[in-house]
Amino acid sequence: MQFVQQAIFLIVVGAAAFILSKRISRIRQNILLGKDVDLSDNKSDRLNNMLLVAFGQKKMFKRPIPAILHLFIYVGFLVINLEVLEFVLDGALGTHRLFAPYLGGFYNVLMNIFEFLAVAVLLSCVVFLIRRNVLKVKRFHSPEMKKWPTLDANLILVIEIVLMIAILKMNAADQILQTRMPEKFHATGSLFFSSMLIPIFENFSTGFLVFVERAAWWFHIVGILGFAIYITYSKHLHIALAFPNTYYGDLNPKGQMNNMDAVTNEVNMMLGIPTEASNEPPAEVGRFGAKDVNDLTWKNILNAYSCTECGRCTSECPANQTGKLLSPRKVMMDVRDRAEEVGNSLTKGGKGLEDGKSLLGDYITKEEINACTSCNACVEACPVNINPLEIILEMRRYVAMEESGSPASWNSMFQNIETNFAPWKFPPTDRFNWANDLKSEKKEG
Repeated sequence: MQFVQQAIFLIVVGAAAFILSKRISRIRQNILLGKDVDLSDNKSDRLNNMLLVAFGQKKMFKRPIPAILHLFIYVGFLVINLEVLEFVLDGALGTHRLFAPYLGGFYNVLMNIFEFLAVAVLLSCVVFLIRRNVLKVKRFHSPEMKKWPTLDANLILVIEIVLMIAILKMNAADQILQTRMPEKFHATGSLFFSSMLIPIFENFSTGFLVFVERAAWWFHIVGILGFAIYITYSKHLHIALAFPNTYYGDLNPKGQMNNMDAVTNEVNMMLGIPTEASNEPPAEVGRFGAKDVNDLTWKNILNAYSCTECGRCTSECPANQTGKLLSPRKVMMDVRDRAEEVGNSLTKGGKGLEDGKSLLGDYITKEEINACTSCNACVEACPVNINPLEIILEMRRYVAMEESGSPASWNSMFQNIETNFAPWKFPPTDRFNWANDLKSEKKEG
């Protein structure tokens, strides 16, 4: 019987690992639809960024209440996985509580810490469910959050609650079985939280308790494996991608916009300014700005897959607050959805990027990107350093330089900057005439 359980366990784990590896490979291919960009510089700064923002949750604490609840879930996820390691080894080796004989009394301390975190995760998830569905926090009910995004958020919270309950039930049944079958069930000592459930189970037969303990163990194992696969389709992929996303984040000051090297070099040559590339033939520019996901960089698409859909960016966006269509969160969700669509098509031998659709137009409208004030509020608000503004500016660049489709008032401003070096329609020599008027008023006064 033990051999059969081990065999089933290894088959389940192997199948989950295979599915997960295929899904990870697909996501990697989708991210690499974007253009290459070298982000291997300043490694120490990048590592520090990742430690502070991803590990340290630095930006989460701008909103203390959800930050503390999220911290419980985050720490619980990291620490409880140590117990899952024991589950995995028990399943593979056919043992029970493998670490208990070696850790002695410290095992009891660890188990009580695990249970405290399990209860903290459970309560935090309940509060988050209430915030979303009873209190109806505004940023969770924007137009882009209908249907799947809302279901996904609620589903993951319910799954976590059920998994934590399974741990407590398993430990409660296990504590009773330690007194009835000490030769098979290693003593863990009293566990504070799960011992509260003992009165529910103590009158059941030993056979039934063994079933409850094993069923809860299997449920947790299968649940963890299923959860690992599920998050690759979910916004909760940020659990893994937040770390590389913050590591490869933009280290430039907020507000610094990226110029196209080919255009910069050409302008410099026209002005007689020497450049490193002046002796080289000009690079061929395939497209100005971005129309589809392949015009973005792989980092832009990694941003999209790292999005937590928390809505902090949209709630801070002045354009969105004044009723404009722009939602930075929707921009990131649209980039991810388009990358998924193209990637799925290519995998099936379809048309991929040649399907007659594009990111700009079919997913994101000109009205949305034109509403952006370029204020960087969304970039500052994001807890995992996602940059929606960079994508918006690239799409604006495409509209302006490839389609000449910017609003008429913008085109007038562009022309004024080109001819008068300022947005205003008067020559530079007249720029300080207003000061002369002030001097005249002072003399008359």
